[in-house]
Amino acid sequence: MPFASSSPQLAKYAWSAICRVSPPKRGAEERVGDFQEIYSDYDEATVRAQAARCIQCPVPGCVKACPLGNRIPEWLALTAQGQFLEAAALSRSTSNMPEICSRVCPQEKLCEGSCILQARTDSVAIGAVERFINEYAFQHGGFELVQAPANGRRVAVIGSGPGGLACADELVKLGYGVTVFETQLIPGGLLVNGIPAFKLEKQIVERRIELLVRHGVEFRLGVKVGWDVTLHELRRDFDAVFLAVGAQKPKPLDISGAQLKGVVDALPFLIEKNVASPLVDVPPIDVRGKRVVVLGGGDTAMDCLRTSLRSGASEVTCLYRRDFANMPGSRKEYQNAIEEGARFNFLANPMEIAGNGDGFVVEVRCVRMELGAPDASGRRKPRAVPGSEFAVAADVVLVAYGFDPISFPAGSGFEELELDQWDGMRVDANQMTNLPGVFGGGDSVRGPSLVVHAVRDGRIAAAGIHHHLSVAT
Repeated sequence: MPFASSSPQLAKYAWSAICRVSPPKRGAEERVGDFQEIYSDYDEATVRAQAARCIQCPVPGCVKACPLGNRIPEWLALTAQGQFLEAAALSRSTSNMPEICSRVCPQEKLCEGSCILQARTDSVAIGAVERFINEYAFQHGGFELVQAPANGRRVAVIGSGPGGLACADELVKLGYGVTVFETQLIPGGLLVNGIPAFKLEKQIVERRIELLVRHGVEFRLGVKVGWDVTLHELRRDFDAVFLAVGAQKPKPLDISGAQLKGVVDALPFLIEKNVASPLVDVPPIDVRGKRVVVLGGGDTAMDCLRTSLRSGASEVTCLYRRDFANMPGSRKEYQNAIEEGARFNFLANPMEIAGNGDGFVVEVRCVRMELGAPDASGRRKPRAVPGSEFAVAADVVLVAYGFDPISFPAGSGFEELELDQWDGMRVDANQMTNLPGVFGGGDSVRGPSLVVHAVRDGRIAAAGIHHHLSVAT
């Protein structure tokens, strides 16, 4: 039952009377047999109790740690009182897709990781509460469709990932005519193509896109900007442009044997396994009954591990050159992967991929690593341990080393953009590039990052576009 008290002093200590309860999760043996989400929602009594654990800090660390500055204590308080629709509306005031962020954000590194309760006990289950209140709102008609009067201005949004969708959402609320251009025939960007359905079911993204269409956003699918339409043409035909093209060019596997049959980049593998649609044209990648080795330690690597298990691989092993403490992937996803049968080999650096006479992978040859002094980013730099070579048997090697920005053809207009040292777009505080009226955000600016960072960029860009066009009027 929810913790209830007329005394604010007693309510402040609800955390000591109520233990943190994780949302219901399907057992590993069941969930590896399908691609459905593994978590479900709290019931109403449980969500109220969990929300009541918040002590309403005067300076809430959770808000400060959230890239969107979500008003977390306020909607937790409303949830504890059973005001679910009001809580959801408050969460939507700072986030364009809270039902998505609550599923894919690494809360343990952001809001929950900065909860003051961690000094004494478990943090408040912020992500699970956020998911509940927004699903409740969808189920109980809590989304008002307010159509803003048209202001006569048109904006092109390039890319339908989280940054593009957030920007489109903000702009259409201000009365702009918004057209979203997407290379694929299915909108959603990496929310659909890259994030497996067991973390984010596709219907959740489809529902959000349907809301945008109802608000008046137009989607042009199967249009490859830079090839089918140039940036010059977009600038001519629209009052402003927001570039949310992502960073989807795989970082190269720069070792001997990288061209062997069975060495596959992570993203095509994830797309082929997670998007069951004839509209997505990617070659089949069969891992059933095979030994799969995943290279990398980020969230994409976790997705590859868990997808391989669901696709029938006989063994799934992750090789990562640093230790567990320095692994960038979500700890929650790591634990889920372990439960489902994945193995991890830390401080292991691939040096060569060996093949057989027919050109197929047979093993990954590695060397043990140790952590030395911190590098420029503050992380301890790994170095090889002499004489520690070993091999891991493999039939398929999935390369999850991250992504770089894609390149555009000469004459497309994209060559006029100023880039940084890693070929990401340079933008100002309003997300505007060096080209007036052209804005950028998400992975194409900051490098591969979190969904919530892309949403933040999209919101800032929308405000920047509105200011830019208002001044220009």
